[in-house]
This record gives sequence, structure tokens and C-alpha cells, in this order.
Amino acid sequence: MNGRDALLGVSLLATLLSGCTVGPNYKKPAVPTPAGYRGSPEPPVQPDAASFGDQKWWDAFQDDALRDLIRASLQQNYDVRIAAARIVQARALLGITQADQLPEISAGVSAVNQRLPQSPGRPPIETSATQVGLSAAWELDFWGKYRRATESARANLLSEEWAQRHIVSSLVSDVAAAYFQLREQDLELEISRQTLASRTDSLRLTQVLADRGATSLLDVRQAEQLVFSAGASIADLEQRIEQQENFISVLVGRNPESVVRGRGLVDQPHPLEVPAGLPSSLLERRPDILQAEQQLVAANAQIGVAKAAYFPNISLTGTGGYQSSALSRLFAGPAGLWAFGASALQPVFEGGRIRNRVQFAEARTEEATLVYQRTVQQAFRDVSDALVAFRKSQEVRIQQEQLTTAAADATRLSNLRYRGGAASYLEVLDSETRSFAAQLALAQARLRELQSLVQIYRSLGGGWQQ
Repeated sequence: MNGRDALLGVSLLATLLSGCTVGPNYKKPAVPTPAGYRGSPEPPVQPDAASFGDQKWWDAFQDDALRDLIRASLQQNYDVRIAAARIVQARALLGITQADQLPEISAGVSAVNQRLPQSPGRPPIETSATQVGLSAAWELDFWGKYRRATESARANLLSEEWAQRHIVSSLVSDVAAAYFQLREQDLELEISRQTLASRTDSLRLTQVLADRGATSLLDVRQAEQLVFSAGASIADLEQRIEQQENFISVLVGRNPESVVRGRGLVDQPHPLEVPAGLPSSLLERRPDILQAEQQLVAANAQIGVAKAAYFPNISLTGTGGYQSSALSRLFAGPAGLWAFGASALQPVFEGGRIRNRVQFAEARTEEATLVYQRTVQQAFRDVSDALVAFRKSQEVRIQQEQLTTAAADATRLSNLRYRGGAASYLEVLDSETRSFAAQLALAQARLRELQSLVQIYRSLGGGWQQ
């Protein structure tokens, strides 16, 4: 049998054995899935029920200024750009791993002219040789080592892609939550300024009454306390607002600057009920779950890579070309040369190295399985926490609205009683303080309601869909 027939036979054998892949095939681990989310007020949902997490972010958030901030952050945020660079790296590593399955072929040409000096009994000798050749080497993937490595690399690429989507989902929610926080601080500042103006007018009236002898200097000092406390809250809020603008600017990928506002906190549209959808659909939507699953796929494939080391490495090598001392006769028939070879290398004694590598890969897979199951469980908790927070924050906001109305009416009545001489200014001081605190608490309750809505959207895996 000549060399060409031998090469054909080995290639056919390699094709027949290419389906032999050691190591376990990936099987998605079972995770207990509840029929519904705890904290959801909905009755059992239908299999085709939509989820709030399915909405695009520009539909979930209706404020145009907020949409512009989110859009800019997705283009400029450094975490998103870093994740994109990691995807490029993972794609390149996949290409490198896939190349291991293919033969390496190289071509070369060399020309040597050599002259040996004259020596006793021998004249000078001058020789020349020109060689053109092609060589190939191929390690046959009999046991699927490179196919398993490619499977692992492909899963790592998908994991990085889902990691970027997880960053995008988190970024959308972070920008929305930060923007609502800014609008809440703006509302507190507006309340504080209105309160300061009202208390300043009250102080003037108290001073007039004191000058006329209708009240005491104590009432003036108490009125001054109300003015100074409102003024101090304004300075504190202005500091917090500027710092919040700096935080949002960095999220968007800009240097610290002012932030354009849209709708006020009270005018932000949001649903009274949020459809959560089926818990089973969360496994196919939430990016961190899908990222953890791809990491499990990659770890599982590495078991096959480790087990393939138990079997012999089979390699084919071949060279061919032409060599001649005269360039004009380089490609003549007699100048041709070729060589073909095959080798098999079987590990005999490794001191337990292969066995421990297999155990290491199996332990890594077990760890990845547990991480995946933990991620799923944590996702169900996140949704349940967000749902109950949204429902209870609505109840708190309703109660706080009633408290604010009652406190404002108490302030009105106490001022009437004071001006009519039926009460001291201490009663006005107490009611003014309570009313101011109630208004600020109502603004914070509205914020918590919006932020719990953002948390629902994030926990349901929304925001990464583009």
C-alpha cells in the first residue's frame, strides 16, 4: 500500500470514529418551580400570560427624559462596553479552540549555497541546493477532546453575552431608580421652599404681633425655629441633589453635570397592578439565570476534555516537495520527495494526574450546578420581594396621603386658633413640624412605590431586550 492509500485509510478511520466523544452530555438540572409568585395578588396565571418583564424598557418607563438617559447609558456606560470587549475575547477564544480540530499545514522554501575550502588531497567544493516543501500535522480528535473544548468555549461565549445582558438589565433599572430618587429630592426641595416661604410670612406676622404687645418674644423665637429648620433642609437637599446628578452622570458614562428633568415624581405613570407572568418563564428570560446555565454547560464539557486524556493521542504527519541542486531541475520528477507518518501516544503512568483532573472537572460541574440552582431560587425570591414591596408601598402611600391631609388641616386650625388667641404658638410649632414631616414622608412613600416597580421589572429579567 502506498502513502496515498495509507492517508486515505487513516482519514476514513478518523471519520468513522469522529462520533466518539467521551464525557457526559449536558442535561439541564431540575429545579423546583412554584406555580405562582408569593406576594402576587393575581389569581393563577394562564400559560400564555404576558409578564411585565417582557416589556421593552421604553414601554416600561414613560418619562422622555428618563428614556434619553437610559439610551445614553446603554451607549456610553463603561460596564456595558467592558462586557462587550469580553464578548470579543470569548469569541476569539472559541475560534482558537475550533482551530485545534483542524490540521496544521505549512509551506516553506529554502536555498543553500555552500563552499568548502581546499584541503590536502581535496580540491575546494562548492554545492548548492534548493528545496520547496509542504508539511502537515494533524492530531485526530478520536475521543472528542477538541469537540468538548469547543463546546465549552462556545458556552463561555454565550455566558459572556448573557453577562452583558445582565449588566444592561441592571443598568436600565439603576438609571431609572436613580432618576426617580432625583425627582423625589426635587419634590422635597420644592416642599421645603414652599414651607420656608410660608414660615417666613408667619414669622413676620408674629414679629408684628410681638411689636404691638399682642404676643411674647417666645413666640417669635419659636417661629424662627420653624424658618431655620426649613432653611437647613433646603441646603441639605441641594447638596444631595447635586451629588445624585453626579451619580446619574457616571451611570450614563459622562463627567459630572446637571441632569435634564422630565415629569415630576407625582406625575410618573405606573400601573396599579403588575402582571408577573409564569415563574417557569423566568428561567428563559432572566439573564443571570441563563448566564449561570451556560457556565454549567462549559464546566460539564470540560469533564470530556479531562477524560479524553485517558486515551491515546493519534497524530498524522506528512511532508512533500522538491529538492535539487539546480534550480532549472527543481520540479523534475527525480527531485520529488515525500514522507508520511502516524503516531499514537498512550499515557502509561501519570501519577494520578489525569484522574485528579477528571475529579476536578466533575467538582467544578457540581459547583456550577449548585450555583445555577441557587441563582434560580434567588430569582424567585427577588420577584416575590419586589411584588410584596410594590403592594405594601401602595398601601403606605395611601395612608401617608391621608396623614398629610390631616396634618395640613391641623396646621390650618392651629394657626386660626393662635390668631384668635385660643392657643399658644407652641401648638402652631408642633403642627407645622408634623405637617412638614408628613409632606416629606409622602414624597418618600411615592419614591418607594416607584422604586419597587423598578425592582419588579429588574427581578423579572426586563430591560435587556432591545
